[in-house]
Amino acid sequence: MNVVENLEYNTERPKLYIPEYGRHFQKMVDHAVSIEDREERNKVAKAIISVMGNLQPHLRDVPDFQHKLWDQLFIMSDFKLDVDSPFPITSQEVLQQRPEPLEYPQNHPKYRFYGNNIKRMIDVAVKWEKGDMRSGLEYAIANHMKKCYLNWNKDTVEDMVIFEHLKELSSGEIDLSDSGENLTESGQFLKNRQGKSNRSNNGKKGQRNRKKRY
Repeated sequence: MNVVENLEYNTERPKLYIPEYGRHFQKMVDHAVSIEDREERNKVAKAIISVMGNLQPHLRDVPDFQHKLWDQLFIMSDFKLDVDSPFPITSQEVLQQRPEPLEYPQNHPKYRFYGNNIKRMIDVAVKWEKGDMRSGLEYAIANHMKKCYLNWNKDTVEDMVIFEHLKELSSGEIDLSDSGENLTESGQFLKNRQGKSNRSNNGKKGQRNRKKRY
């Protein structure tokens, strides 16, 4: 009966600052904080760091591995551990700072099926001097636009539709509508897409057929 009454629940126990190390490890750190003799406290702290390193061998190749362990030790002690660290002690305020929010591109293109990379390619092309190099890039972009269009929309598309979209996306800088050149046939793109699909399906069938029966 006494055993049941003395049971401890995790909800009643002190908070674990780094749960990955577990309750017993936290008690080791708490014990180190309670040691009055500084020399003994330093000795225990180094022993704890050694055990922490053994528990995370996958981090040994990480730069400043030892520094990270000492930071974690101070975190688990709630920055109450007074020992001689071989590294500058990172303050609690610095460790609790939130990282600066990442600046994600907020592009909302009208033709999303082309993707943002197409717009970047167009912006590069309009900066080139007119000539064979720029002409070749413009047609490469148009062909890629046609391929993207067919991947996400219909089974066929007229070249003039692609040319109009390209002119619009380039703010009128690239106009291929009067060039008389044709893009790759829609059927060729669809054939390539169908071929990839068939190879994928055949690969899955082959995997199923290779299963042994026991």
